[in-house]
Amino acid sequence: MLDALDRIADDQVIHASALPSRVQHVGRWPKGLHVDVIDVLERDGLSHPYSFQEQAIAHVLSGGDIVLAGGTGSGKSLCYMAPILHQLHGRRGARALYVSPTKALAQDQARRLRDLAAPWVRAAIFDGDTPSSSRSVIRRTSNFVLTNPDMLSASILPRHTDWAQFLRGLSCIVIDESHVYRGVFGSHVGQVLRRLLRLCNHYGAHPVVIASSATVGNPAHHVAALTGRDDVTVVGDHGAPQAGRDIVLWNPSWDEASERRESVLADVARIYATFIEDGISTIVFARSRRSCELIHSFTVDRLQRSSPELVDRIAPYRAGYTAEERRATERDLAEGRLVGVVATNALELGIDIGSLDAAICVTWPGSMTSMWQQWGRAGRHQRGAGLLLAGDDALDQYFMRDPAALLEREIEQAVISTENPRIVDPHLAAAAAELPLSSDDQQFYGADTLSGAIARLVADGLLLQRGDRSVHAGVDNPARSIALRSAAGGRISIVDASTGALLGDVEDSRAARTVHPGAVYLHRGQQYVVAALDLHRRSALVEPSNVAWYTLPKVDTDMHVVETTTIRQSGAVVAHWGVVDVHEQLVGYQRTHVTTQQVLDVVPLELPPFSYGTEAIWFEPPGHALEGMDEEVLLGSLHAAEHALIAMLPLIATCDRADIGGLSTNWHEACDAPAIFIYDGHPGGVGITRAGFDTMERWVDVTLTMLRGCPCDTGCPSCVQSPKCGNLNEPLNKLGAIRVLAAIKGGE
Repeated sequence: MLDALDRIADDQVIHASALPSRVQHVGRWPKGLHVDVIDVLERDGLSHPYSFQEQAIAHVLSGGDIVLAGGTGSGKSLCYMAPILHQLHGRRGARALYVSPTKALAQDQARRLRDLAAPWVRAAIFDGDTPSSSRSVIRRTSNFVLTNPDMLSASILPRHTDWAQFLRGLSCIVIDESHVYRGVFGSHVGQVLRRLLRLCNHYGAHPVVIASSATVGNPAHHVAALTGRDDVTVVGDHGAPQAGRDIVLWNPSWDEASERRESVLADVARIYATFIEDGISTIVFARSRRSCELIHSFTVDRLQRSSPELVDRIAPYRAGYTAEERRATERDLAEGRLVGVVATNALELGIDIGSLDAAICVTWPGSMTSMWQQWGRAGRHQRGAGLLLAGDDALDQYFMRDPAALLEREIEQAVISTENPRIVDPHLAAAAAELPLSSDDQQFYGADTLSGAIARLVADGLLLQRGDRSVHAGVDNPARSIALRSAAGGRISIVDASTGALLGDVEDSRAARTVHPGAVYLHRGQQYVVAALDLHRRSALVEPSNVAWYTLPKVDTDMHVVETTTIRQSGAVVAHWGVVDVHEQLVGYQRTHVTTQQVLDVVPLELPPFSYGTEAIWFEPPGHALEGMDEEVLLGSLHAAEHALIAMLPLIATCDRADIGGLSTNWHEACDAPAIFIYDGHPGGVGITRAGFDTMERWVDVTLTMLRGCPCDTGCPSCVQSPKCGNLNEPLNKLGAIRVLAAIKGGE
């Protein structure tokens, strides 16, 4: 693999290292594990467990909650499969529930159960694709149900009386890939799990919880936050064998004339095609659906010129494809018919896609957890390679200038909010519709959170007080209106106007930016242009096209401070953190040529404004830093400083740049002076800006280091330009931003 890179690289490889292999440590089947279970496992080729599997199985058999923390392919699934088989065999009426973040992962586990062929296990998938005619049969007869948080919240828990027999016998709950449950999604899932455990308690069941996670910085604390249970034991994957791995960091060449990096998408297509031609099976991870489609198209173009027989042996994979398309790609990978795939993080999870040789991350994936998970998809049985190709994003380039800052970085903590009213309140309303709330529910929610939510819901007319009990005031199912993967709102369907086919969907909070009329949309290599966006009917109509440009939205943002929660001195500024109302309105979009990057035009367009409350940090830069600046330089300096701070916040808080918004202005009423705002891009907020506020000195310091280290003179995508800028990166002043941030740091 490294030989293949040597053939095509000039100076792009900026770091290469080799990680050693790890030998296995064999354990024994724990005492008490039923002999029939051992027979089933040994028939499947598992003659003995690893030492960590022995420890985990024994702990679950003793009734303790655990979190399995380790890399992909280490054998964590045996740690919950063996005790579940034991419980279902040995206890009449016992039931088990498996919860995964994706349907594909549940399908993969169902195949694994079928392969084990334990005659006493009656497993079934219960998700949105389950036929209505099968659902009552599953409720009555299945003792092992595989589902996802969305189905659990919207269908199973609201109809718990139909599931009474199942819940009464529930002895084990598996929370697979629990590290995925962070931020907004994780905060919702934490509330769903509380509703589940509350109903289990009502039916007299006290199931053990087994969470399976990638390596995170706080596995026990995170699972305790998800479930509300404090006594969680961490079991790592020590004793599992691991193949060696070559690590490569690749930085596209710097173009002096344009003061920007060459396209990372072109570079990855070149590497990907070379690997496929050399017989190196490869998975490429892209950060967005659009990047996924472009990389696949560019690679197909290369292979058609040099090795056309290989074109049909690679495929794209992302959310938005039909379930049948995704399952077919998974099977073709696992069975070797495909030798390459470019995917979003949908394939980061533990779906069995066979053994691959190389895993390529296209730009920093947002966390150390994700990077090692993605690299772990290759080299499971033989030496593999993990590559990170940097984009021209500021954080990517910060890591390229200091590889140790990346490779020696600690694994991040997974963080959720258990108190955000925009998330807690809808779930408390759903819980009240399932069973009236009472003071007994403090064990699941905490006294303050429970009382505060009840007070708000009563005031809104959603709950009624009946003595010590709070009952749901309506007759509908409030859980059906909860979108677990966003803090508020629903989704917009994307429909091919020429065929009527559903191509995908997008959160309505992002619809104005991504599927506005005139926007370019990509699906499986096919280009579409949005013909119409109907917010009332929640649909966007797109038409096939072949245009030579891509689009960027132009958005006006306004900010109103609702409440200042905390104030602190940081360097030479007083920083504020609190609640704000954000108002965004699309006012046009820019068309840019795909090849030349030339701006073609800006098309005026106006959509209804979108408003939401969230959390933010804001501050007034020191006055002496702004002295002598005319209005354009002032705005450009503040704007560039805002972009730079947003670019580096993911280094401090586990988030994506797209999760953060900003506003810089030469005057704001909250400060009565020029001001910079950085805010959580999710309604209600999920703690992103709080992390920056609490460590603002380090945040400003690394941002300054990034700006001063960038080789450009006036500002580029690697420091102050943002692909998400609603103002189309105008105006920006890099030197002014350095001056502002240096003054904030301490009056330099």
